[in-house]
Amino acid sequence: MSDTIISRCEAKGLRMTGQRRIIARVLHESDDHPDVEELYSRASALDSAISIATVYRTVKLFEEAGILERLEFGDGRARYEDAERDHHDHLIDMNTGEVIEFVDPEIEALQEKIAQKLGYRLKGHKLELYGVPISKG
Repeated sequence: MSDTIISRCEAKGLRMTGQRRIIARVLHESDDHPDVEELYSRASALDSAISIATVYRTVKLFEEAGILERLEFGDGRARYEDAERDHHDHLIDMNTGEVIEFVDPEIEALQEKIAQKLGYRLKGHKLELYGVPISKG
């Protein structure tokens, strides 16, 4: 990621209040896929005046500006990540909800090959795998 969420918000002309800056910083520092409740928990620990409504409005604003990407992993919770993170795919543990990021060159090549075979040039994709741990025993 070449710059911060805050600097991209400013470059897009978004008004950055102190509370929006805190929410942007929390998002920028997140290495997971937080939902609004988790973002609220982390942001309100830094500024107790931040309301959950402010977090909802800010996330929606950032998403509409193309700064955040909304992810839905089938658990009824919208989660968020920086839209400019390096490409990766997701494996979701159906028992715990844990989201594991991965990149696999063979999968990337196969997707390109399939698109070509069907007469397309691939411009992007999302891959979500859902699974349960293989018991070791």
